[in-house]
Amino acid sequence: MWKVLLAVFAVLYVAVLELGKHTLLGWGLFILVLAGYIYLRGTRFPQPSFGLRLGMTLGLLISCALILLVSWPPVRAVAAVEGSSKETAVIHTNVGDLSGVYTADEKVEVFAGIPYAKPPVGELRWKKPVPYGGWEGVLKADHFAPMSMQTQNLPIIDSLTRIIGYHDYKISLKDNYRTPASEDSLYLNIWKPAGEKKNLPVLVYIHGGSLQTGQPWYADYSGEGLARQDIIVVNMGYRLGIFGFYADEQLLKEEGTTGNYGLLDQICALQWVKDNIEAFGGDPGNITVSGESAGSACVTALCTSSLAQGLFDKVIAESSTVTAETPAHSYRSLERALRAGEETRRIYNVSSVEELRALPAEKIVGELNSHHHITVDGYVLTEDPWESYEKGVHNETVRLHGFNRQEAAPFILFDRVSLKNYEEHVLRMLGEEKGRKALALYPATSDSEARKNWADIYSVYFFTYGHYCWDRQGQQNGLTSYEYLFARENGRLGSWHSGEEVYFYGNIPEDSKLYDETDRELGRIMTQYFANFIRTGDPNGEGLPHWQANTGYQGRVMLLDSQVKMANDPFHALCQILEGK
Repeated sequence: MWKVLLAVFAVLYVAVLELGKHTLLGWGLFILVLAGYIYLRGTRFPQPSFGLRLGMTLGLLISCALILLVSWPPVRAVAAVEGSSKETAVIHTNVGDLSGVYTADEKVEVFAGIPYAKPPVGELRWKKPVPYGGWEGVLKADHFAPMSMQTQNLPIIDSLTRIIGYHDYKISLKDNYRTPASEDSLYLNIWKPAGEKKNLPVLVYIHGGSLQTGQPWYADYSGEGLARQDIIVVNMGYRLGIFGFYADEQLLKEEGTTGNYGLLDQICALQWVKDNIEAFGGDPGNITVSGESAGSACVTALCTSSLAQGLFDKVIAESSTVTAETPAHSYRSLERALRAGEETRRIYNVSSVEELRALPAEKIVGELNSHHHITVDGYVLTEDPWESYEKGVHNETVRLHGFNRQEAAPFILFDRVSLKNYEEHVLRMLGEEKGRKALALYPATSDSEARKNWADIYSVYFFTYGHYCWDRQGQQNGLTSYEYLFARENGRLGSWHSGEEVYFYGNIPEDSKLYDETDRELGRIMTQYFANFIRTGDPNGEGLPHWQANTGYQGRVMLLDSQVKMANDPFHALCQILEGK
C-alpha cells in the first residue's frame, strides 16, 4: 500500500516542480530523497514500527518542502530571440549606437530593451517622463527589459492559467525562471525585416492588461509576424497601476498634470519613434498606433490629446475604447482620481507625495486596483474624449477597430448567473429603463439562455458599445472607419477577449495543433488586412474579401470567422439601447 501512496505523491510532486518552474536542482534533489526513502522503507527497514514509519514520512515531507524552497525559480531577463546569438549590424540612432539579434531564419532583426526615458524612480516617480539622454558605446539590445512594476502570480498559478484558460501549456525544462518586474521599465522593442531597407511603414503597439498588468514581449502580439510583411513594429513598457495613474493635488499644482503618467510614457515613446525610426529603415511620416483592451483604450485617448498630435496618423483599436459618453472601464473623472489619491495617502499614513515616494515600490504595488484609470488632467486630456469627438477634435485620419464575439468569457467565469437572478444582474448593470429594454431584447427561459444572454450583455456594455460610439463619432467627423467582429472558435482562446491578436499580428505557432488550416488561412487574411492598413490606411488588397468602410454608419462589420465577409453587427440593437434609443 505504501508503494501506491508513494507513487501518487511522487507524481503530484513532480507536477508541482514542473508547474512551479522549479530549477533542475529541485528535480535532482527530489530523485535523491525519493531514492533514499525507497531504500530505507523497502530494504533497510522493510517492516518498520509505527513511530519509525511516521518519522520517515515526516522526513520525506520536510525534505520535499525544503527542496521547493532551494529550487525556487530565479528571476531572469527574457532573451529577444531564444537561443539566438547572431548579432545584427550596428544601428546609429540620435541617442546612441545599438545592435540586436536575428531570428533563427535570419529574416527578422530584433532590438530589445532600448531605453526611451530615464528610469521613473526616486524623485522621478510620478513625474513626466524625461527623455533618455543617450549611452556610450554600442548597446547590445538582445534582452527584453523588465515589465513595468505589477503584482505577479506564483509560477504555478500562471501555469494553471495556461492549462485551463489558453490550453497551450508545454512541458519544458528550459523555462524554469520568473520574468522580472521593475519601476525601471521605460524601454521599447523593435522588430524589423532583415537587411537595408528604407521608408517602411511603422506600427507602434500598446499592450493591454487593465492598466495594471502586462508586458511588451508576449508572443501573441510579437512584432515578428508583421516584420515578415515588411513592416517595422515597435512596442514599449509604460507605467502601470499606482505608478502610472496615481493622482494627487500636490502633483497637479507642481507638474500641471497628474494621473496620466502611463499615457505620458506612451507619448514619450512615440516621440522617440518619430525621431529615431528612420535609422531602422522606417518612415517617420507613416506611423500607425495600435492597442488591445486597455492598450486600445489608451489609443483612443491619445487620439484626442494635443500632446500626441503629429506623432501618428492611423490607428487600430481592438476590444476597448474610452470614447463613450461614460466609458465602462479604464477611465474616471479627475475628482474621483484625486479622492483615490487621498485614500492611498491615508492607507499608508503619509501626508505628502515626498513621503509616498520614499516608500519601496514593493510596498505600494498592491494599490494597482485603486489606480488604473485614465483621467482628464487638463494637460494630456483637456476634456473627455467623447466631448473632443463631438467637437471634431482628433488626431487620426483613418481607423481600423472592432471587437470579439465572446469578449466577456474570461471575466464572467465565476459569475453564478441563472434564470432566477438574470434580471437582477442586468438591471444592476444597466439601470431600470435600459435594463428592461435589454431584457426584452434578450429574453431567457432557462439557465443556459440566461448565462448566454448575460455574456452578450456584459460583452456589449464593457467592450462593444465603445466601438459603436467611436464609429458614430467617426461618421460625424467624416472619418473613414473599418470595423470588424472576430468570431472564430479554436482550441485555444477562440473569440474570447484578446483571441484575435495571434491572427492579426501573424503569430499563430506553426507547430500548434490548437489551430487548424482554416485558422491559418484566416490568420493569413487578417495579417494581410493589418499590413495593408498600416501601409496605406486601407485594409483591402488583391485576393482579399472586400472590407466595406463605414463612411455612413449602418451597423455593418467585417465578420472574421471560417468565412470572411461583411455582415450585420449582431449587437447593434443593444448598442442603440445603451445609447438611449
